[in-house]
Amino acid sequence: MSQTAPPAEAYLAPKDHHLVTIARNVSTRYLAIAVEMLVGFIMLPFNLRHLGQDAYGLWMLTAGITIHFSVLDMGYGSAVVKFIAQYRARRDAQALNEIASTMFFVYAAIGIAAYAVVLALAFNVQHFFRITPEQAQVARWILLIIGLNIACNFPFSIFGGVIDGFQRYDRNNLVAIGTAVAVATANAGVLIAGYGLVPLVAATTSVRLLAYGVYRLNAYRTYPPLRIRLADFRRSRLREVTGFSIYSSIIDWANKLNYELDEIVIGVFLGSAPVAVWAVADRIISGIQRLTNQVNGVLFPFVVDSDETQKHDRLQRLLLEGTRLSVATVVPIVVALMILATPLVRAWVGEKMLGSVPVIEILGIVVALRVGNATGTTLLKGAGRVRYLAVVNIATGLANAVMSALLVKPFGLVGVALGTLIPVGLSTIFVLFPAACRRVDLPLGRAVRFAVWPGVWPAMVVAVALQMAKPYSPGTLLAVGLEAVAASLLYFALFALAIGRRDRGEYLAKAQAILGRGTRLVPAS
Repeated sequence: MSQTAPPAEAYLAPKDHHLVTIARNVSTRYLAIAVEMLVGFIMLPFNLRHLGQDAYGLWMLTAGITIHFSVLDMGYGSAVVKFIAQYRARRDAQALNEIASTMFFVYAAIGIAAYAVVLALAFNVQHFFRITPEQAQVARWILLIIGLNIACNFPFSIFGGVIDGFQRYDRNNLVAIGTAVAVATANAGVLIAGYGLVPLVAATTSVRLLAYGVYRLNAYRTYPPLRIRLADFRRSRLREVTGFSIYSSIIDWANKLNYELDEIVIGVFLGSAPVAVWAVADRIISGIQRLTNQVNGVLFPFVVDSDETQKHDRLQRLLLEGTRLSVATVVPIVVALMILATPLVRAWVGEKMLGSVPVIEILGIVVALRVGNATGTTLLKGAGRVRYLAVVNIATGLANAVMSALLVKPFGLVGVALGTLIPVGLSTIFVLFPAACRRVDLPLGRAVRFAVWPGVWPAMVVAVALQMAKPYSPGTLLAVGLEAVAASLLYFALFALAIGRRDRGEYLAKAQAILGRGTRLVPAS
């Protein structure tokens, strides 16, 4: 480092106004989501056509196993972001490097342990699912290859956590866009060349491994004084991070029970073919959830900063505004999706996948509840109520697992979806949202009146309009898209009326403030 280089503390001060930072992060995240959704929309029917339903279902089932390895993260991922943001707010460069170094080596050990578990699963996969010996051989190779990505992801996630803690989500978002396009290109090339499932997984995994190097480079661009050294490993830092992460991990495990265990339940009780039907619904629902929940994702370090500096009024305003915008973003999309699900599925993947329609309708309600309350859960997690959130989430997750297992036999895929909706609905409406209001001393009635109701009643009008237009629709993908766009325009026109003149003026002023600083949207850190 040259003698003219600025001190580490110079890189710790925020470079932008909070509104500009949030706008930059959210806009690039939406761009990433749009690219990933477009890629997924194109690649799902392409992969189904080239691989067949059984092979594609086997791929999704095997990949579903590896998703659950993220529980080995033990909550350290969000804890790293929290403490990077916290020590950045305190301008403590030494503590920041100690956190990053300590967690890098902890994650390296977790990655090695994860691959050992993958090895054990790979050579015993035939004992877990109703698959043929030939399918078991393919699944074994898929696990061994994907396991490399899992093992490397743990230590390299430190670099992404540093970037997020500095509220530079935009840099991670741009890497995600490039990775999605590169993975899709490799996917298409392998299948067009006539290769099968195992070469496909090997090619796409290789692309993801190369992307980790880019994340590392961006971390050092964001904070050049970053040092990952064994000499900076501190047991005291590990204890500090673990005090938060243990509850964060419970939340993560609960989310797996609530939203990712379903494919395992289906595979155990119904076999691999229904997993492909579920995957169609899951692809749509997960895309909607990701599309509508990006503001809350980037708010976490902002909540930590506000809590650390004891800005109570900012937290209260954050809950009200964040919830209102979340509801207004997710509810119209879910309403349109529920009404247009049948023509969408029929035009997209064909008649044989129409079994996914009732699943889409039920899980759409789950997404509306989850995203609508996402600001509340982010606030609880980042502002000192992580233990409470963990207890509620694990209880919800356990109830989901039990109900899904009980309902899958009599009701099939619909039963699994109901097993998710019932506990999530009860905990969201009656427990978590009221707890978030109490945390910032906000009356529940005011929160519902200000943040929830203005986003709900316009959706009711839109639902009636879509239902009345349904008999006249030709049912093509283009028609579905145009109906969705028209419904969105109607919804936001009504939403603008619902919030009133004063709030409309405030939102317009904020938008003008962001656009007025457009030349500073991507400054050097």
